[in-house]
Amino acid sequence: MLDDILGHVMNLRANPVWRRMPDEIRTGFNDPIPAAPTDLATVHRRFMEEILPYGGGNAHPGFMGWVQGGGTAVGMVADMLASGLNGNLGGRDHAPIEVERQILRWVRDLFGFPESAEGIFVTGTSIANLIGVLVARTHALGASVRRTGVEAGKLTAYASVASHESITRAMEMSGLGSDALRMIEVNEKDQMDLAALEVAINSDRANGLTPFLIAASAGTVDIGAIDDLHAIADVAEREHVWLHVDGAYAALGMLAPDIAPRLRGIERADSLAFDFHKWGQVPYDAGFILVRDGQLQRETFASNPAYLAHDQRGMAAGDWWPCDYGPDLSRSFRALKTWFTLMVLGSDALGASISRTCTIATELARMIEANAELELLAPVQLNIVCFRYRCDNADAINARIIADLQEGGVVAPSLTRIHGKVAIRAAIVNHRTEMRDVRALVEATLALGRAMLNGEPQ
Repeated sequence: MLDDILGHVMNLRANPVWRRMPDEIRTGFNDPIPAAPTDLATVHRRFMEEILPYGGGNAHPGFMGWVQGGGTAVGMVADMLASGLNGNLGGRDHAPIEVERQILRWVRDLFGFPESAEGIFVTGTSIANLIGVLVARTHALGASVRRTGVEAGKLTAYASVASHESITRAMEMSGLGSDALRMIEVNEKDQMDLAALEVAINSDRANGLTPFLIAASAGTVDIGAIDDLHAIADVAEREHVWLHVDGAYAALGMLAPDIAPRLRGIERADSLAFDFHKWGQVPYDAGFILVRDGQLQRETFASNPAYLAHDQRGMAAGDWWPCDYGPDLSRSFRALKTWFTLMVLGSDALGASISRTCTIATELARMIEANAELELLAPVQLNIVCFRYRCDNADAINARIIADLQEGGVVAPSLTRIHGKVAIRAAIVNHRTEMRDVRALVEATLALGRAMLNGEPQ
């Protein structure tokens, strides 16, 4: 099994990025739960024939569809070790807790947070954003809100129209409601408009409401824009509002000396959400939430039933239990694959990989701007390039081009809309992606566009 999966990783280019699962294989997953045992080799053979060839494709160098990391063999085997250990990282006294605490210390240093800051691994930034909203709610209303609940319509939050949908979902799941989230317009760089933000805050205060949260973005979903974090931090400080930064992938730009200056102000956040499984290349899933006021985070989640009682000795010793800082009592050992990745590869190599993806994206943009048949739809700020084939009925044609590219198996971008226009979105995240892959994207886009205009069969 280990040989087979390592062979798969070593030979990714020999296979399509993505292929549709045949109906006859798909229907095989409708079988009932097996009552009798099956030989391990037989089950593994089914994995090799029916599951592995039809994955999402994000490990492939030609995958450019969404901001998803490619993973590494180091992280893969570390995940196997973690599964063998089968640690429950909810708490108690065992070595895996110390691994997670060490990464917390590394993260504090990376982002310039104080020693009093706390943080834990979560499934991803969607849950990290939810935790950020919940801690901000405690900051605004006190820990008693856990018992008394919230009064709808009193607290208001602010995020840009370019923010990730998980901010809206976090407001919904927190009980505050998405109606309390003000969507602020963006400027020409797709950053939150500061004047519009202040107008919205002042308007809500004048109407008897309580602004409690600003959710800034470090790497927006469509084009990778970074809000002016330092200026937004000034607003948050002046207005006594919690500043949460959704840094799902771009926060780890702090590892790259050429990208880090663009994240100025991130060290002033009250909470920060990001993923190691994107630019950090750790296998899924490995999200992280970092909160400046660790005691406030603990007040938001900690409870003391008998089965979670801390002790001075024995297995229940230790004061730092992750279950006191988030919603999960049972948690996998996500920290190990992240620890292995950082230990084996080093932060300099990860930073260089981040810089390289941005360089490739810049080169792709230059190729597009140099070709009259293509149109760049947004400035390239980090590693995301949005463009389209120029033609009449461009939305329909480009949607077809995207689907054909994905089904072609060489490169796989995704579809988004920029100012209402369908765009081919190429997110260069995978450390395996090279210039030959983006050249293949351009060549295939041109070939498909020309063929469609000429009425040639696809």
